[in-house]
Amino acid sequence: MKIVICGARGRMGRRITALARERGLEVVAGIENEGHPDVDKTVEGVKITSDLECIKECDCIIDFSRPEATERCLGYASKYGKNMVIGTTGLDERVEKKIKEASSSTGIVYSPNMSIGVNVLFRLIKIAASVLKNYRAEVGEAHHIHKKDAPSGTAKRIAQLINGEGIKLGIDEIKAVREDEIVGDHEVRLESDVDTLTLKHSAKTRDIFAKGALEAAGWLSGKDKGLYSMDDVLFNS
Repeated sequence: MKIVICGARGRMGRRITALARERGLEVVAGIENEGHPDVDKTVEGVKITSDLECIKECDCIIDFSRPEATERCLGYASKYGKNMVIGTTGLDERVEKKIKEASSSTGIVYSPNMSIGVNVLFRLIKIAASVLKNYRAEVGEAHHIHKKDAPSGTAKRIAQLINGEGIKLGIDEIKAVREDEIVGDHEVRLESDVDTLTLKHSAKTRDIFAKGALEAAGWLSGKDKGLYSMDDVLFNS
C-alpha cells in the first residue's frame, strides 16, 4: 500500500512515517504547508511537498494536520478517488459536511481519536450509559499544552455517546486540562447515590494514534466508498 501523509513533519506525521516504514508500507510523499522549512526536501527518505498533486500517486491519504489542510486534501481525495484516514481534530461543521460529501466518491475513515483503546472505551461507555440511565455523568480530559482545541474531540464524542443514551451532559461541563506534555487522558464517571462507575483511558505515547491510523488505512483497502468510523474498523470487519 502506498500512502501520503498530510502533516508529515508534525509530531503525529513523523510517527506515522516511521511506523509505516516498519510495516513495509511505501510513503510516497509527505505534505506540508507552503513555507514550511522542509518543503522540497527529502527527509528520512520521504519527499516533503506542498503540491497536493502527489495524492494521485497513493492508495490512501493519512491526515493529521489542521482543518484548512484537511479541507484541501479532501478535494484531491475526491478528484482522484483516493481513500483517506482523517485524525485531525477541531474540525467545524462546515469541514465535517465536506467530509461527508467527499465520502460519496471515496472511502473515508474519520474519528476524533484513532487509538484502538479509546475506541474500545467508546463502546464501553455506550453500554454503560444505556444501562445506567438514571446516573449522573462527569467527563474529564487532560492533554499537553500545545493542543489547541478544548475540550478535546474525544471528550465531545464521549458526551455525545452519553447524551444519546438519555444522560444529560453539556459540552461546557467537561473538565479540560492543558498541562505539560500529557499525551492524552480521558475519564468518565457515572455516579448514583449508591455507587460510582469509572472508565478511564491514558495514552502513553502517540504511537497508539499512529498505529490506529495505519490499521484504518489497511482496513479501507478494498472497501466501498463511504464514511466510516474506527468503530467500523474494529467491530464491523
